[in-house]
Amino acid sequence: MKILIVEDEQKLSKNIKKYLMEENYVCECAYTFEEAMEKISLYDYDCILLDLMLAGQDGLRILHELKYMKKEGNVIIISAKGSLQDKLQGLEIGADDYLIKPFHLSELSMRIYALLRRRNFDNNNVLNAGEITIQLLLKEVIVKDKKVSLTKSEYDLLIYLVSNKNRVISKAALAEHLSGDMADILANHDFVYAHVKNLKSKLTAAQCPNYIKNIYGMGYKWEVQ
Repeated sequence: MKILIVEDEQKLSKNIKKYLMEENYVCECAYTFEEAMEKISLYDYDCILLDLMLAGQDGLRILHELKYMKKEGNVIIISAKGSLQDKLQGLEIGADDYLIKPFHLSELSMRIYALLRRRNFDNNNVLNAGEITIQLLLKEVIVKDKKVSLTKSEYDLLIYLVSNKNRVISKAALAEHLSGDMADILANHDFVYAHVKNLKSKLTAAQCPNYIKNIYGMGYKWEVQ
């Protein structure tokens, strides 16, 4: 899962990034309005953490721009502005949640988890995909009552494919999801093939049917008959 942290307090931003990366999220930081808009226009994010008081700019403008670009959704406002009016205005424009500074990073993590679960998995903590059971809170993958050990990238890949079932996902989209804006400077996306191959191998070893279909020249699709 890929998260953009829009926060001009660099120390706080880096602390949030470090904590969430330890929770197996892919994180990027934007410290200014301009940097945030550039990233949002180029990439898609599963969740955006948005400070309302950016240097010289109102973070609510970013919510307006997200709505204009039809990229609204999965936004959590993190701000010292705690008035009811600020909160209501942000929620009315398109934010999904509001967390007032200072906050515990563990609470932020749970807010992100709850938001993604609500948006992508119908509020379920357990995701069933064919013969695979995914314990989202524990980040465990089980096939036929046996736990399958996956790397962070393999787990992220599985969740992304399952949440986009029956849709063809390009290699470029998978590369961006797994590595963030680093995907732009990589010579190729061969690492995506390697992760897909390893994931399929581990699921096959657990006697799981092959749900990951290679769509020649286009990408991959999660397909359960």
